[in-house]
Amino acid sequence: MVDALTPGPSQGSAVSWAAILAGGVAAAALTLLMFAFGTGMGFSVVSPWSNAGVSVSSTTFSLWAGLYLVVVAMVASSIGGYLAGRLRTKWSGVHTHEVYFRDTAHGFLAWAFATVLSAAVLASATTQIVGGASMGLAQAAGSGAGQSTSPIDGYIDTLLRADPSANRNSQDPTASRSELARLLTSSLRDDGDLSAVDRTYVEQVVAARTGLSLADAEKRVSDVVTQAKTAADNARKAAAHLALWLTLSLLIGAFSASLAATEGGGLRDGTWNSRLRHG
Repeated sequence: MVDALTPGPSQGSAVSWAAILAGGVAAAALTLLMFAFGTGMGFSVVSPWSNAGVSVSSTTFSLWAGLYLVVVAMVASSIGGYLAGRLRTKWSGVHTHEVYFRDTAHGFLAWAFATVLSAAVLASATTQIVGGASMGLAQAAGSGAGQSTSPIDGYIDTLLRADPSANRNSQDPTASRSELARLLTSSLRDDGDLSAVDRTYVEQVVAARTGLSLADAEKRVSDVVTQAKTAADNARKAAAHLALWLTLSLLIGAFSASLAATEGGGLRDGTWNSRLRHG
């Protein structure tokens, strides 16, 4: 009879790939399930607009989204790692410390497989979920306003808000809006500011459309461009924060899967309590 603490000959492979694949698939499926649930709850409950759902700032929304990523990683990875440890074959005549290492490795490999599977296969599904929800919101907003909308439309509305005491000219407003939208979109995408020529032209259009003096039009253009640049910068920061939260969730997921696999493996062999005593 081989003592649990004495090294001995191992029978079979040190890696149970079937258990790793099972745990990885389970973790990836749970990740998609919880991501779909979180996306649905986020779009239906949280809203950045006032009087529409729970109104929150972009910073608060980013924080809650990051925390939810961590929770998803912990839950899905723990279950996947536990299955990988519980379902693996029993190693006979292997030192207890070696079994502990192998169980940890099985949990880590299950997490790695789930991560690769999610990135390669489930990315399209999550994109469809987010894209479908976003498209539904955009269509609803467009139908309510009677026209299609874009993120730059709010800034154009600010630019062309006319002075009530001024008479509107007969120029086609659609052409001006489209042209200014292209100018602002191009400037925000490239260097983040209007060129001197474009700024002068925009100021002249705003003055003609709104009845403002040229000085007031210049101030309005500067204010709106600053607002647009701030919004674009906030969007870039939000993307950077999301990447950091995603990295943190992946690290926590790897740790959770490895730890859960040791518990599953110990319960599989009936040595979990002895591991706690000797640990």
